[in-house]
This record gives sequence, C-alpha cells and structure tokens, in this order.
Amino acid sequence: MPRGEHHATLDTVEWLERYEGAIIEWVPIDTQGRIDLVSLAELVEAHDDIALISLLWANNEVGTIQPIAEVVRIAGDIPVHVDAVSAYRHLAIDFAASGLAALSVSAHKIGGPLGIGALVLSRTATVVPLIHGGGQQRDVRSGTQDAPAAIAFGVAAQHPVSSMTALRDRVIAGVRAAVPEAVLRGDPVDRLDNNAHFTFPGCEGDSLLFLLDAAGVSVSTGSACQAGIPEPSHVLLGMGLDETEARGALRITVGHTTTEADVDAFLAALPEAFARASRAGFADRRVATSA
Repeated sequence: MPRGEHHATLDTVEWLERYEGAIIEWVPIDTQGRIDLVSLAELVEAHDDIALISLLWANNEVGTIQPIAEVVRIAGDIPVHVDAVSAYRHLAIDFAASGLAALSVSAHKIGGPLGIGALVLSRTATVVPLIHGGGQQRDVRSGTQDAPAAIAFGVAAQHPVSSMTALRDRVIAGVRAAVPEAVLRGDPVDRLDNNAHFTFPGCEGDSLLFLLDAAGVSVSTGSACQAGIPEPSHVLLGMGLDETEARGALRITVGHTTTEADVDAFLAALPEAFARASRAGFADRRVATSA
C-alpha cells in the first residue's frame, strides 16, 4: 500500500502486521503524492502471494487523485480495495466498471450523519467477517443495522452536487497572491475540486491554524485522523519534504456551504496570520540557536 495512505487505514494495516502476521509492502509515492506505478508493478512481479492492494482514490491531505484504472490493470487477479471517502461525490465513481474488489465511503463527508459508512464489495469478492452473529448483510457484518442513519446516508447521497472547482481555484490564486512564498502541494491539475493544500516556509502550520481560527476562519494542518498529533504529515514526508517543510502545512477545503464571502474572509486574514506566524517561527529559531 502507498506511503501516503489515510492515517486510519495505516493503523488497520499495522494492526494486521502486529497481531495477525501480515507482511506489508509499502509502495512509495512521488513528489505530488501519487502512487509510484513502476514500484507497484515491480512488487506485483516479484511476489505471487499478494492478498490485497489497498490505496486511496484521492489523497485526503494534498488532494491528488490516484490512477485507479492503472492500479487495477497492474494488479491483475489481485483484489484491490480503495478508500474513496474523500473522493466520494467529488469524482465520478463507477464501481461496476472500476474492476475493484472493494470500496469504502463515509456519510459524514457528504453531509450525512456521523458514524455510518458503506463497504461496497464485488460479487466475486470473498471476505472474512469481523463481527459474527445473526448473519445480517450477507454474512459480512452481523448485527442490527442503524436504519435511520442508513436512510439519512441515502438522502445525502441523492442530494445534487455542484462543482467546487471555481471556489477552490480562487483559494489557490488568492493564497499565491497574498503569500508568494507559499507552495501548493499535490497535483496542480488532477486534484479534488475542494482541496487546496499549501506549505508556508518559515512558520508552523499550527500557528497559522490558531491565528486564522482567532480570525473566524476554520482550516486544518492535516487529516482529521491526525488532529492533535504533534507530528509532521507522513504524506508530506513520503512526498520528499523534510520535517521543517512539512510542519508548515495548511489544508484549506471548501464545501457545499462555503461562500465567496468565506473565501474573502480567509484571504483577508491570511497575510497578517502568516506574518505573525513567521515572526513566531523566527523567534523560536533564534532561541534555539542562542541556546
């Protein structure tokens, strides 16, 4: 699986390695966060006992869209699972045509309730259930279903979706104009329509986050799974950034409730926040040097 995977997926895989004896092969990603297809093909060629290939459809931090069709082609008869939580409703997903064995999505990302998601399985896929009991859901997951949450998920899934590309592009252009030093991370073209991810040299992403929050703007420094973890993003490190660069990350996303006025407020608050965060970063370095 790629080094730029979702943190929750990494935890699951590492648990399988630690407690179930699974052998994990990590596939590198390139400087834009895209899976290295040459390395994947070499792994598939070198091993005849690969049980599963798992990756994100689109990276939840830097927004890069992965070449799923190419991954499935390279995999051949090896089942492929895709975490499409961030891609769902932002990209056209045709599971039947994808050749995937499994695909997972979550309701909260599309305005549905928290705590419910869906695992889509190919009819040819064979899975071992983690929860045993009454044999519900075709023996895949036993237990009484949360019908109200499932219905709400269905309603959210049917809600019309409009492209967020224009707002996202306004954010990207506005950040570049306000802070020319900022570096856009992820693929500049093949990226999620709601994602703008930058690193800001000379300052900590956490400082920017707090200053922008004080100005009434909500952003993040990484994925929700890493919230509260004072570590540089493993995605950015996998893309080749050093720890100092990675710590200056800020992820700005737009949603169906985001307005032009919200983007204006963010861009108006950013220059002062960057200036203050940069001064704080310089003071920290000066203290460290003098020590």
